[in-house]
Amino acid sequence: MADEVLFEVVDGHTAIITIHRPQQRNAASQAVRSGLREAFERFDRDEALRVAILTGAGDKAFCGGMDLKEMAASGLGVPPRDFLPVIGDNLHVGKPVIAAVNGVAYAGGWLFAQMCDLCIASEHATFAITEAKVGRGMPWAAPLVRMLPQRVVMELLLTGAPLSARRACELGYVNAVVPADQLRAEALAMAATIAANAPLTVRAARELVYLSSEMGRSAGLRAAAHLFDSVYRSEDAAEGPRAFAEKRPPRWKGR
Repeated sequence: MADEVLFEVVDGHTAIITIHRPQQRNAASQAVRSGLREAFERFDRDEALRVAILTGAGDKAFCGGMDLKEMAASGLGVPPRDFLPVIGDNLHVGKPVIAAVNGVAYAGGWLFAQMCDLCIASEHATFAITEAKVGRGMPWAAPLVRMLPQRVVMELLLTGAPLSARRACELGYVNAVVPADQLRAEALAMAATIAANAPLTVRAARELVYLSSEMGRSAGLRAAAHLFDSVYRSEDAAEGPRAFAEKRPPRWKGR
C-alpha cells in the first residue's frame, strides 16, 4: 500500500484508513487514489473487519480535493470512470464506512465524505464542491439531490461556497459534530456500536437504505423482504434471542 494511505486495525473489528499527505491538505494524488482502492479492498475481504473509518492526517484537511499540480502536469481531460475509487460506483464495499472529517473536505474530499455511509465532523470542518471555481465538473454530485434539499445543492454547485460542519449537521448531511480532539474517539465509539451488532443484519440494513432510495414504496418493500430472507434464516438470527434469554452478549458468527 502507498505510504500516502495508512491502514490501522483497532479492537480487531475496525479499520482506520487515513489519507496521509498533511502538507498537501491530503490532496488526492495518484498514490492516494491507488492506496485508497487497495485499502478498501483489503477491508472488504477481511471477514474479521466489520466497520471502516476514513479520515485525513493532521487537523487541517480531510481531503482538499484533487492534486491540481499533478492534474495540470498530466493534462487530464475527462477523468475515466475508475479515476477516483468511489464506493457504490466503481468500488464494492459491503460493510459500513464512517467518514471522520477532520478539516476541509473540498471537491474530491466532499466526494470521499459523500460516499461513506455515516459522517462525523470536527467543529472546524468545512465542506465544499469547488469545481466551478477551477472549471472542472462534478457528475458524482448527482446523489446529493437525495441527501440535501434541492436549493442547497444548487447553491453548493453554483457558488462553490463552503458549508460549515454545524450547518451540514442541521441539514442531515453530517451525523454529529464534535471538538477536534474528540473526533477519533467519537468515530471509534460509533464503529464499536455497529461492530457489536449482528453483522448480517448490519450489511442488509445498509443495503436496504441504498436500494430503497432508488425504488418506489412497493418495489422497495419487496426488495427488502428478499434482502432479509437469508438474515432471518441465519444462525445469528437464532443466537440473538437465545443470548438475550440467557442474559449474555451474543456470539455472532456472520452466518
